[in-house]
Amino acid sequence: MKKLLLAMLLAMVATLAQAGARIEHWTAPSGAQVYFIESRVVPIVDIQIDFAAGGAYAPEDKAGLAGLTHGLLDTGAGELDEEKIADRLADIGARLGGSVDQDRASISLRSLSSAREREAALELMRLVLQQPMFPAAALEREKARSIAGIREADTRPGSIAAKRFAAALYPGHPYGRLPTVESVEKITRDDLLAFYRAHYGARRAVVSIIGDLGRAEAEAIAQRLTADLPDAPAGAGLPDTAMPARNTQRVEHPATQAHIHLGLPAVRRGDPDYYALLTGNYILGGGGFVSRLMKEVREKRGYAYSVYSHFQPLQQPGPFQIGLQTKREQASDALKVVEEVLAEFLARGPSEDELKAARRNLADGFPLRIDSNRKLLDHIAVIGFYGLPLNYLDDFPRRIEAVTIAEIRAAFQRHIKPEHLVTVIVAGD
Repeated sequence: MKKLLLAMLLAMVATLAQAGARIEHWTAPSGAQVYFIESRVVPIVDIQIDFAAGGAYAPEDKAGLAGLTHGLLDTGAGELDEEKIADRLADIGARLGGSVDQDRASISLRSLSSAREREAALELMRLVLQQPMFPAAALEREKARSIAGIREADTRPGSIAAKRFAAALYPGHPYGRLPTVESVEKITRDDLLAFYRAHYGARRAVVSIIGDLGRAEAEAIAQRLTADLPDAPAGAGLPDTAMPARNTQRVEHPATQAHIHLGLPAVRRGDPDYYALLTGNYILGGGGFVSRLMKEVREKRGYAYSVYSHFQPLQQPGPFQIGLQTKREQASDALKVVEEVLAEFLARGPSEDELKAARRNLADGFPLRIDSNRKLLDHIAVIGFYGLPLNYLDDFPRRIEAVTIAEIRAAFQRHIKPEHLVTVIVAGD
């Protein structure tokens, strides 16, 4: 009975989390952009602040600086050291987290909405954001940890393939730069401070808030967390990408499995072709066992256990990628099949049955992607950071349902140019 009641409660929460999820938006006095959803279902507040401070903003010779700066924010702030910050978070049941990608550095907080717990949690987040100390000992520890991770990754064929693929897709562009032992070794505490002051300003910040509070409280929180951030300019964004010339790179490695990556820079966030590309990709290689690539590469020929394709929209055109592992002696044959499937899809697009199945899966499955405050927060943050329409969540199922075969074919032909495809094969014969 208890399990049944719990299941019913969770279902109700999921329904209410997406119902009436009206996004409010304003600019805080600090200059930060704020996005807010009031949700009284559970006594929780979730906050995320995204800065234009991702890996692509690090200097060319100090790749890894963005990640280290972000990772050291909570190792000492104000008069609190790393241990005290962790202890105080544990005492109030709050969780401080975050992540870094090429475009964004994100800091998130989950707290109970009750006054005592929320106040204490917000004060800790404020200190971490506005008064980081970047202790020298913590920096050396994290540098050593990062270098050890890089050295270990550089022995693994999958990591080698990913690094070579990024460099091949984005030659001379920040998206193609990944941390190396040499670049991390160069990073100093002064570098962290300079990067923080240049990129963690209110005018580079997007604040996303969802939970058990009202608009006035959200306004006060956003201003409190951003008012005393560094006076950093909004910034000019990242440089344009250039399309690579078609090429194939083979990397020797003793592994028994070849790792193959195929793709090119393809699509920005907010591109009107996104819905057609997403739907088409589900059919091509994003739909698991029902995708064309899985049927042709795995089911018909047994070349790989898994093969996938995906788009990763970014501020600048992010990658379209096809990836698989296969026996090294089969690498050339498997790659030939992948190229044939892609060429056929570019020429003809999907069938009507494939399109119906893809639309049904993507549209019907969308509620599960926003069935909690945490998931909603992730979407709000993307909407805010990339300037997507406030009705994006409401519009998504309708836009997917409206996609046609002709639109998919045209979108793929616009964004997937065979003359720009880059292939990286690690450990293939």
